Amino acid sequence: MFLEQFTGNLLQGIVLGAVYGMATMGLSLIFGVLKIVNVGHGAFIMVGAFITLWLFNTLGINPIIAVPVAFAVGMGLGFVFYYTTMRRLIKAPELATLLATFSIGILLEELVKLMFGSEFRGYNWVVGKINLGVTVLPMTKLYACLGSVIIALLLYLWFKKTRAGSAVRSVVEDDEGARVCGVNVGGTYALSFSLGIGLTVASGVLLTMFIPVGINPYMGGGYTLKAFVIAVLGGLSSPYGAFFGGLVFGLIENGSYTIFNLIPGVEPFALTRFLSFVILLAILLIKPTGLLTTK
Repeated sequence: MFLEQFTGNLLQGIVLGAVYGMATMGLSLIFGVLKIVNVGHGAFIMVGAFITLWLFNTLGINPIIAVPVAFAVGMGLGFVFYYTTMRRLIKAPELATLLATFSIGILLEELVKLMFGSEFRGYNWVVGKINLGVTVLPMTKLYACLGSVIIALLLYLWFKKTRAGSAVRSVVEDDEGARVCGVNVGGTYALSFSLGIGLTVASGVLLTMFIPVGINPYMGGGYTLKAFVIAVLGGLSSPYGAFFGGLVFGLIENGSYTIFNLIPGVEPFALTRFLSFVILLAILLIKPTGLLTTK
């Protein structure tokens, strides 16, 4: 019985981990190009969740269609915040960028609270289930997983096959050298920041397929913690490493939940969150550049 439950939770962890990984790719992209740590990361995930909620409950648009809408909104927010705030903080002390992104996150949370209120909200999108033998997987979660994989592949192809993607990679390697070679470094910074925010907001849509009734303006804090653990696990400046780090983190989170559930008198979910901190501290002590990759 335990083995069956453990195996089923690991399968669920892979599916959730793919979404975690995609949700962290934007964070890693922004740090890799601009060397900015976005501590307001979870607030942008929350924006994507509310976009999904509004489109579904108001217009009847399902979450799959909400993904490109959220991505476009995120790109727009990225450009706005870059040109109004972040452009002035390129190569500024780390504390300045931390305070700026933290303030942006608070601003978004309070704006959404003003528009929608602070209570928990949700939607009900039922499209069936698939029986995998050891677990039953809702199709909504499978769609979220497939969507994350597709987005990760598209980002990989964009980096490898397009001129803009090559420009981003050149700026990551050496921004001054890229400028000498004719790359518009400022424009590349703006594009990278907006792309990272677009990916983050889009991931909020996919995450609602796991928590469709847990949407509120302050939901992003837990995802910010998980994103930092995943980013450090995969290599903070590597979007690809972040995706695979998400898979590993999903396995650890769901697997540990099954084990913690055997311990009497404890709350398994609280312990999985504690484990996130332990993993983060351990990785920072052992290999701060990331266990999976550095590029």
